[in-house]
Amino acid sequence: MAGPVQQEMERLLTDAFAPTRLEVINDSAKHHGHTGDDGSGESHFTVVIEAPAFSDKSRVERQRMVNKALGDIPGERVHALSIQASAPTS
Repeated sequence: MAGPVQQEMERLLTDAFAPTRLEVINDSAKHHGHTGDDGSGESHFTVVIEAPAFSDKSRVERQRMVNKALGDIPGERVHALSIQASAPTS
């Protein structure tokens, strides 16, 4: 079951990009007891997102777009975020 931070991330990314593919994967259990583990169970995530908005954007531009859409979540409420953003292929 997705926690509140994961659900919020899914909602924000869906609203911002209308993705053709979206996976928000909670990796926190892999980092239990490590730096950045705040005990919430929602400290480390991987986002896999595919959306037309990423067409003709560089990898860095795509990552910046995702971070902007997530607002204060990366770095404030989530310790680590891995982003795999792509555009649909024709």
